[in-house]
Amino acid sequence: MSAFHRHRWTTPLTDPHMKVLEVAKRAADRAGKCLMDMAGKAEIHTKETSYNLVTEADLEAERLITETIRETFPDHTFLLEEGQSTGTAEADHLWIVDPLDATNNYAHGIPHFSVSIAYAEKGAIQAGVILDPVRDEWFCAERGKGAFMNDKPIQVTKSNSLEESVVGTGFYYDRGKLMEATLNSIHTLFKRNVRGIRRMGSAAIDLCWVANGRFDAFFEYQLAPWDYSAGKLIIEEAGGKCTDREGNLLEIESRSVVVGNPAVHELVLDAVRWTG
Repeated sequence: MSAFHRHRWTTPLTDPHMKVLEVAKRAADRAGKCLMDMAGKAEIHTKETSYNLVTEADLEAERLITETIRETFPDHTFLLEEGQSTGTAEADHLWIVDPLDATNNYAHGIPHFSVSIAYAEKGAIQAGVILDPVRDEWFCAERGKGAFMNDKPIQVTKSNSLEESVVGTGFYYDRGKLMEATLNSIHTLFKRNVRGIRRMGSAAIDLCWVANGRFDAFFEYQLAPWDYSAGKLIIEEAGGKCTDREGNLLEIESRSVVVGNPAVHELVLDAVRWTG
C-alpha cells in the first residue's frame, strides 16, 4: 500500500463563484491524498458485523470533503456514509458523499478503492466526481455536458449481447436472501452465456467502468445513495441506462442498481430482475 501513487489536484481555486464540479474535485483530491497517506496505517473498526468495516481514513477523508465544500457552500446540506447527514433527497442543495468506497479492500491492502462525491438539487443529480487514487483516474460529469475520464470524453460500449459482455456485480453485507439472490442471478447470467462476471469491491469504480467501456453492465441488489449517485450521472452522460433491480428509474433513494449500455442493460435486467 505504501507504494500507491499520490495525485494532487493542481487547478487554482481562487474564484469565489467556481462551479460545483470544481469544488467536488478539490474535495475529492484532498480525500484521495488522505487515503493514500493513511494506507496501511489507519486503525480499523467494525460496524454491525465483522465484515462491515470503517477506518480512521474513512472518517478523516469525510471530514476533509465536508470542510472543503463548506468553505464555498456553507449553507448546503449533506448525505454522508459515516457522519451525521443534514439533508434529504429533495433538498435544494445536497452533497452525497462516500469518502472511501471499498473499505474492506482498503483495510486489507487491496489497491482498489475510491472517493465518490455527487451534488443534487431537488432530487436531481447535477454533478459527480469519482476518484480512483491508485490509478490516478478521475471520472467527472455535469448534467448535459458529457462524461469524462482525466478530461477525455468517455462512452459506454456498443455491445448488444451477453455473449460479448463482461458484467460487474457486488455483494451487500446481508448474507441471507440478498446473497442468495445475487448468486442465483450470477448463475442465470452464466447459463445465458455471459462472457464474464467480475466482483471488484468498489461499486463507484464499477459504475465508472461501465461508463468508460471496461464493463458492459453492472448490478447490485442493495446499495446506498453515496455508492451510486455520482456514478449514475457519469453513466447517463456517457450514454448508458440506469434503473433499480425492478426496472424503475434510478433515484437517490432507490437502493439497488442495474446499469449498462442500453442494449445490454435490458438483457441483464431480464436476467437479474428481483422484487424480493
